[in-house]
Amino acid sequence: MEENRMWKANWIWSKGYPWTSNPGTHELVYFRREFNVSDSEGAKLVVDITADSRYRLFLNGESVSVGPCKGDQFSHYYETVDLSERLITGKNVLAVKVLHYAAAGPFVLGESGPISTYRAVGGAMLLEGELIEQKGSSQALHTDESWHCKMMTGFKLVPSPIIFHLGGFEHIDGKGLDHGWEMPDFIGEGWRDATIVSRTDDEYGQLTPWQLSPRPIPLLNETLMFFRGVTNADNVSAIPKYTSFLNEKDSDSLRVEPGCSIWLEIDAGELATGYLTLEMRGGRDSQIGVQYSESYEEASSNLHHRVKGKRDDAKNGILIGESDYYTVAGVGDEYVAERYEPFEFRTFRYIRLEATAKNEPLEIVRLSYRDVGYPLDIKASFACSDPDFEQLWELSLNTLKRCMHETYEDCPYYEQMQYSMDTRLQMLFTYALSADDRLARRSLFDFHSSALPSGILQSRYPAEYRQVIPSFSLYWIHMLNEHYQYFGERNLIRRYLPTMTGVLDWFRRLLTPEGLVAPTPRAYWPFFDWCKEWQIGTPPAHNQGPLTLLSQMFAAALNTASELYLALSWADAAREAKEEANTINDALLRHCWRTDRGLFADGPEVDDFSQHTQIWGIVCGAVSGEEAVQLLERTIEYPAEQMTQLSMPASYELFRILSHHKLYDKASVVIDRWRAFLDLHLTTLPEVPDDNNPRSDCHAWSALPISEFLGEILGVRPGAPGYSTIIIEPKLLMLDWANGKVATKHGIVEVEWTLKKDNIFRITGLGPENIPVVLILPNGERLEFQNGGEFDASIKFPVVV
Repeated sequence: MEENRMWKANWIWSKGYPWTSNPGTHELVYFRREFNVSDSEGAKLVVDITADSRYRLFLNGESVSVGPCKGDQFSHYYETVDLSERLITGKNVLAVKVLHYAAAGPFVLGESGPISTYRAVGGAMLLEGELIEQKGSSQALHTDESWHCKMMTGFKLVPSPIIFHLGGFEHIDGKGLDHGWEMPDFIGEGWRDATIVSRTDDEYGQLTPWQLSPRPIPLLNETLMFFRGVTNADNVSAIPKYTSFLNEKDSDSLRVEPGCSIWLEIDAGELATGYLTLEMRGGRDSQIGVQYSESYEEASSNLHHRVKGKRDDAKNGILIGESDYYTVAGVGDEYVAERYEPFEFRTFRYIRLEATAKNEPLEIVRLSYRDVGYPLDIKASFACSDPDFEQLWELSLNTLKRCMHETYEDCPYYEQMQYSMDTRLQMLFTYALSADDRLARRSLFDFHSSALPSGILQSRYPAEYRQVIPSFSLYWIHMLNEHYQYFGERNLIRRYLPTMTGVLDWFRRLLTPEGLVAPTPRAYWPFFDWCKEWQIGTPPAHNQGPLTLLSQMFAAALNTASELYLALSWADAAREAKEEANTINDALLRHCWRTDRGLFADGPEVDDFSQHTQIWGIVCGAVSGEEAVQLLERTIEYPAEQMTQLSMPASYELFRILSHHKLYDKASVVIDRWRAFLDLHLTTLPEVPDDNNPRSDCHAWSALPISEFLGEILGVRPGAPGYSTIIIEPKLLMLDWANGKVATKHGIVEVEWTLKKDNIFRITGLGPENIPVVLILPNGERLEFQNGGEFDASIKFPVVV
């Protein structure tokens, strides 16, 4: 949203025009502003702060804010931070560490910094704040030439062969950094007055590279954490000593004698996202390396062929991952330790710490990390008679939490990118767990902002390196409708209707005379699912003409658009969208349906078959009623070697139509695929379950048990837009009992059901007051509780269900 305010602060940097003297170089700059507080009691200081590209703000050495929230060239976010309670009487200092990622055109993958972080040609920082004291005096602290700054020559970002989406890892020479610069009593050399590089306001409407908007989501949580133990070391007999070094209190330091080296592998207990912190004394010119790994891998694993088994097999496994390197400055003493912390958070379950001392002993005093993530307030819960399901519930929660930061993320280790296919599922998980839609709302806005002039949306956003997967734009339309179903907000639909129309028009222009969607432009990636039969996720039929699946997905999106038009009472537009969908469905039946098999082929010119085209053929309405039921049954029973199988995350639509057609009992065979993860000793759910692509050990689209356990086994879902009616329709799946809570915008829904040995099914629970509840029992009986509140019902089955 456009800001309507006058800024008093200006954008500053460490030198004037040109903004950067080293094009293509990442730059780390420290800023300081000292000020005096006569009496901290009652003093007020609230600041707005942002930077290009990333910053960390300190007050008197204490970290108080990190940002800015990821944006783009049209939405540069700032954080508002209340520092009043942290002020001290006397000298105070605001200190800001800013990292500017090098602008690149064209973007160079692996070298140009993180893809998801916006940057202008030159770095800049802005802070606006005014100290107000009890006596009425005030002091402006806005960024201008009164701030001091210094570029840190010891910082270097080195390209990574593994995690290239994040733009490299740090090689830091501590001697090229100032230490203790965040503290009020710091006295340094080489600092200079900052230079104003851009004004914030222009009366002629000429825009800066940073169009400011308030942060749309809450600040991330940071929680101090310590490692659990040592799994391996250079000297096995030294493991107890190394382990004591990790203790939170009264820990022993780790000493490395001159000319000696040590290494140890350390367990965080579960996959984590956090800011690692090393504290040390002495050891000038010592070399320290920290490698971050998601798991142990089999000994045959390498960068080009990953082989993963039990993820905690430290005895037989190896760690593969990227590393930060730090050269010790030797400034730490018995009073203040030298500290090293990578600028961005890292993802790890295990780390390998290596240290080599040079001419003086190195003492590593402490190793810790601050766990970081979106402040997701989980109000939902789930338990049942199957202990495997309860473990999968915990793994799913961990997975989602590790993929929520300033945006939803596909995976925290490799990419930290927000993809629309993944994000759609993450939004649904979040709704049911917390009824918090703040991150979801910013995701809808992000993909709206990604639109190209043609109307198509980018597949991942925010992103400095553009990518288009055409089918992913259609997921955005479903995201918009699902938000409406959970929250009932018509104004949001109205806001994004032009964007939705742009997407639909893009696909309309691709329709062939036969009424199918033609192959998409070669510059775009026709990805649909990670299947071993589909190279880079694309059905082979793509090379021989239109894809059945893309036409089905377009027809389904038109049906969803029709519902959205109706929500705004646009009856003609709704009717036209529905008619368009019906026309495409007719073309699908004419050209892609194989009567002899009773299946959809992957394209009109091929006889390849996939579960995807059967499922989406029902989702889009080309097949319905009893024919849909029969097609579902054929799809599930069809030999796997003759039909490309859905990946686990792509099974979401299968679950939905199984439920819709009263066949959810057949979902057990699909859900059982998740059980295999339990034997691998994972703490999160991976990208794919097989050897096709065993890359990421934490990928949020795999957390489908959240939607299935809450929405199907407990059975809670919206019965009308905005949860104005709540439907509870539990699915038994051979369970004896289940209970839990589901979050809605009106409050918590509690559900508990049991199936006794005498075949008596009983369900009890509690819904929000004055919100109608429709209870659908397993035998189809429908009960209505118009005033919400408590509900209680029982039935007797003639046979075990």
